[in-house]
Amino acid sequence: MPSKYNSRKARPYWERGYDTHGYWQGKQKIGWVAHEGKGGVYRWQAGSRAGEAKSLAEAKRSVEETVLSLATQLSLFGDPAGD
Repeated sequence: MPSKYNSRKARPYWERGYDTHGYWQGKQKIGWVAHEGKGGVYRWQAGSRAGEAKSLAEAKRSVEETVLSLATQLSLFGDPAGD
């Protein structure tokens, strides 16, 4: 009998790296943030969206909001592979 806990999606989490911070869900990287030089900007990407921010916290928040918005938008139109 399958467990109800195994059927849920893994919760996204941040993993710190040398040059970038990755946003992971299970074994899939769903976003990242990189710092551009000393005193520079933070570049971020999640899905097909990307941008810049002045702080690490702002960049991480942008990635999280983008991932959340992409997840909710996809559910509105149904599973594209299911048709």
